Amino acid sequence: MAALNKFLVSLLILVIAVAMQSQQAHSQSCPAQLNNLNVCAQYVVPGSTNTNPSAECCNALQSVQHDCLCNTLRVTARLPSQCNLPPLSCAANW
Repeated sequence: MAALNKFLVSLLILVIAVAMQSQQAHSQSCPAQLNNLNVCAQYVVPGSTNTNPSAECCNALQSVQHDCLCNTLRVTARLPSQCNLPPLSCAANW
């Protein structure tokens, strides 16, 4: 479980880094918006006992522009195929 948590946090950091690089030409504010989401990391790691995001996390999420977040998710979804890995399947386990 600890290894999975470390992997997910590393993946989140990688997503932010990739998004920062790919979005700089599109929007200079997107990387800063995504960087502000670091306050939400403790709420997105599976197994976390923190189930209710803080006001700080909610405010950070609210400040991210729709296009910035959607483009980041698109980049993230493409990463496995670009690394010659099978696509992610995120079936709900809850």
